[in-house]
Amino acid sequence: MQNYEEVINYLYDHLPYYQRSGQSAYKGSLDNTIVLDQLFNHPHQNFKSIHVAGTNGKGSVSHMLTSILMEAGYKTGLYTSPHLKDFSERVRVNGQPIDPDFVVQFVNNFLKLNPNNTLEPSFFELTVILAFDYFSKCQVDVALIEVGLGGRLDSTNIISPVLSVITNISLDHMGILGDTLGKIALEKGGIIKSNIPVVIGETHPQTEIIFKGLANSQAAPIFFADQILQAEPVGNLNFKTQHFQVSSGGKVVFKNLSLDLLGIYQRKNLSTVLTAVEQLREQGFTISDQAIIDGLNKVVLNTGLKGRWQILSESPLTICDTGHNEGGIREIVNQLKLIPYQKLHFVIGVVDDKDIAGILSLLPNQATYYFTKANIPRAMDENQLMKRAAYFNLIGESYETVELAIAAARKNASVNDLLFIGGSTFVVAEALS
Repeated sequence: MQNYEEVINYLYDHLPYYQRSGQSAYKGSLDNTIVLDQLFNHPHQNFKSIHVAGTNGKGSVSHMLTSILMEAGYKTGLYTSPHLKDFSERVRVNGQPIDPDFVVQFVNNFLKLNPNNTLEPSFFELTVILAFDYFSKCQVDVALIEVGLGGRLDSTNIISPVLSVITNISLDHMGILGDTLGKIALEKGGIIKSNIPVVIGETHPQTEIIFKGLANSQAAPIFFADQILQAEPVGNLNFKTQHFQVSSGGKVVFKNLSLDLLGIYQRKNLSTVLTAVEQLREQGFTISDQAIIDGLNKVVLNTGLKGRWQILSESPLTICDTGHNEGGIREIVNQLKLIPYQKLHFVIGVVDDKDIAGILSLLPNQATYYFTKANIPRAMDENQLMKRAAYFNLIGESYETVELAIAAARKNASVNDLLFIGGSTFVVAEALS
């Protein structure tokens, strides 16, 4: 294959891809990843790594930590998924997307090393090793590695990180990870390694005992961020930054931290990030308070993060957010209540393996809905979604594509209305495209 477009099409068309196809693409084993790691000479052993899991917030936490480490002077890799606009977003070094030529060379090299297709990796398995190989060849000092799905059997879980982070646990991917918070916590907690500190973002009675048990069995020091630090918003929300006072044990640690991510749910992630930074300092990382301040103020600028309470237009106010499960939607609805508007227009599409009833039950009745579907096989049919929504008194029309739904919402919205786009990462991806 000669060019980037051909290689990307190969990755999508020839390898099982969970984000598009769902559970049929999930391997549930580290066997392929271990073989791939051997083929490419164990690239993950050539740099320090921080492993980040969780139901919601793991992407934001990974980007925030990346920005802080960059400001502290470390050459920093970042591996996240899924991407919103282009594959290259998944793999970054100091915020810059992976070189397309490297992607071409890597895939061609893989095909040479696997001439008879004896190894049949998934899209995610191959791209994890691609990221590790890129970070190794770029000689990064440290890389933030976001778990794709779960933790215990996720392809990223071959690394030996200097720190593990689990943001929170909510009901998501229940067909794979389990139908209770406890079962999901066991899967996410599979990233806890022997003698490696682990930071847990949120304390929950159903998961706390499980995380403590897993950590104790591995002799891993465990820290619950929300028991150590509290971040409270200060000042008024605006379209550029939000500000927090951070305290520990009643003592103010940061009086006025500025964050360029606008979701109020980021206050939870902020406590997680700062607790993680303290653990990195304990291990010898040189991270000044100024690096923290500058890093948090420039997350979007430094890392290119998109889709987290992102303002697309101010007239009418148009916002998108990738929150796509019950926990994420609850945070979105809470923040919508804080915004003054005349009428709410809500463009929504979902994937069919979510707790749809749980999501729809949280949405406001006083809104006009534009039911749609992203252009992926997992997307729920827009007419089926509209019928399900009617049980919850959510009223609107259906549209075959995200583009048509947004166009209709914009046509109907007046200057003082609010237009929100979400329900699925893939709906937001199409909105940004």
